[in-house]
Amino acid sequence: MKKIYIILFVLLFALNTNAQQDPQYTQYMYNMNVINPAYAGTTEGLAVGALYRSQWVGLDGGPQTMTFAIHSPVGEKVGLGLSLIADEIGPVKETNAYVDFSYTIPAGIETKLAFGLKAGFTFHDIGISEDQIDLIDMGDPFFAQNINETTPNVGAGVYFYKPNKYYISASMPNILNSVHLDANGTNLGSETQHLFGAAGYVFDLSDDYKLKPHALVKYAFDAPVSYDLNLNLFMYDLVEIGAGYRLDDSFSGMINFSITPNLRVGYAYDAIQSDLDIVTNASHEVFINFDLSFPKKVSRSPRYF
Repeated sequence: MKKIYIILFVLLFALNTNAQQDPQYTQYMYNMNVINPAYAGTTEGLAVGALYRSQWVGLDGGPQTMTFAIHSPVGEKVGLGLSLIADEIGPVKETNAYVDFSYTIPAGIETKLAFGLKAGFTFHDIGISEDQIDLIDMGDPFFAQNINETTPNVGAGVYFYKPNKYYISASMPNILNSVHLDANGTNLGSETQHLFGAAGYVFDLSDDYKLKPHALVKYAFDAPVSYDLNLNLFMYDLVEIGAGYRLDDSFSGMINFSITPNLRVGYAYDAIQSDLDIVTNASHEVFINFDLSFPKKVSRSPRYF
């Protein structure tokens, strides 16, 4: 019986709340082109990144998110990329596949302004049939079969930055609305637009220490505003440690290492502070980024975002 209530709770929470909220990331500064296509091509060469997040550990059916992104400059002003997001919450599975395009113009002596577009598809697999979940009313026709849908979507963004010094980002990665679960004219689950704003700055404390404050604001129509505040310390161009706070949700600690000049791995721990702390107390997140400079291009400094 406990499993039944947990599954129903996760299903209702996913369809009424999280279906309106894109996956959240603690280390968003190293996962930027997933939410903003204008970031594609802002690195000096080919950049590959992967992230895995296990949210609300210990809660049966808690969100599990995986992302993969690859992007590169193509010429002086154009960037191209591919971003994949796989998100699972209880019986609800969502996979997003996008192609990213950016165009960059000079905005000063060293500053740049990039405009980005993304286009692709969202694949929904909602396992609500009787053989996949335990039902109280076994004869409910709404749960007669699973739901599998594919819907197109597009996104856009702008990215203003000075390489390895500061950035300001604004984006809407999913512009189109779509309904995924409709019971007798009642909309139980839908994709709604999200607005993301992010900014970061690198302060040079010394040759070996750099302080990096970051902020992310996420707004979904018909849902509360969410924001993250982070403060990271980068030491000897090798180790980065940081702490963060997400509004009404969690406190975070993070650490990442530059294994080689082109390879970085990181981990983040979220200590839950919301009402969910009675059933779960933590979320975990890991990422790996790899940069490959093109021939005759040598990276001048590590990536700070």
